[in-house]
Amino acid sequence: MKPLGITVVLVGLLVGVWAQINVLRPMCDSPEAEEAAMVAQDYLNAQHTHGYKYALNRIEDIKIITMPTGDNTYVLEIDLLETDCHVLDPTPVANCTVRPKVLTAVEGDCDVVLKKVGGALTVTEFKCKTEESTEDFCLGCPTLLPLNDTRALDFVHASLATFNNNTVNVTYTILEVGRMSTQIVSGGPVYLAEYVVVEANCTDGACVPLNDPIAEHGICTAKGFTAAHSVNCKMFPILVKILCFTSPNHHQKL
Repeated sequence: MKPLGITVVLVGLLVGVWAQINVLRPMCDSPEAEEAAMVAQDYLNAQHTHGYKYALNRIEDIKIITMPTGDNTYVLEIDLLETDCHVLDPTPVANCTVRPKVLTAVEGDCDVVLKKVGGALTVTEFKCKTEESTEDFCLGCPTLLPLNDTRALDFVHASLATFNNNTVNVTYTILEVGRMSTQIVSGGPVYLAEYVVVEANCTDGACVPLNDPIAEHGICTAKGFTAAHSVNCKMFPILVKILCFTSPNHHQKL
């Protein structure tokens, strides 16, 4: 009979522990939900070395599992929207502009698990999927191109050459192409591109990124045709330093 007594005691202890585990479902706009969602947003952005930062759009669902130890587990479903800030841009996400849907915005749906220990929230697991937004699609709006599109890449390199031809004592090379799109206008397809540049070391016409922690980085936006375009580059981290150049054959009306 003693083993039976031990079993009864163990079952009683387990029942007591489980009785102290609660699953809470706060409102999605509650302070607890918003705090966890912002921690998740910042963590997810910090995981990327390519592409753009994402801003919280809405909280789809939240569960808080409370433990007898006082540690809580948060299970979140959140919706994120792509901004126009590259991950290398030190601008806080709160100051970044969400990309309009007509420019083929990218949305992210994420499941995130966080633990709160000693009052601090940390992400322990996450799973995300991204997709292009097809809402508000319109004829004549820009269409995203694959990043290996040959003609669009020719346009990118032509616009970079325009930028380099107008700089003094420094040459930049492409670190990463972020986005390329095309838009049909009366004069034919117009290209729009965004790409990250870095200060380069050039020898005999061949340029490689400068291997220096203080090498200047920036993001360039270009629009137009291969032979006639405008290009604007914003250097990091001096966000107010914006350089704008136009190719000699640039047409004001596109």
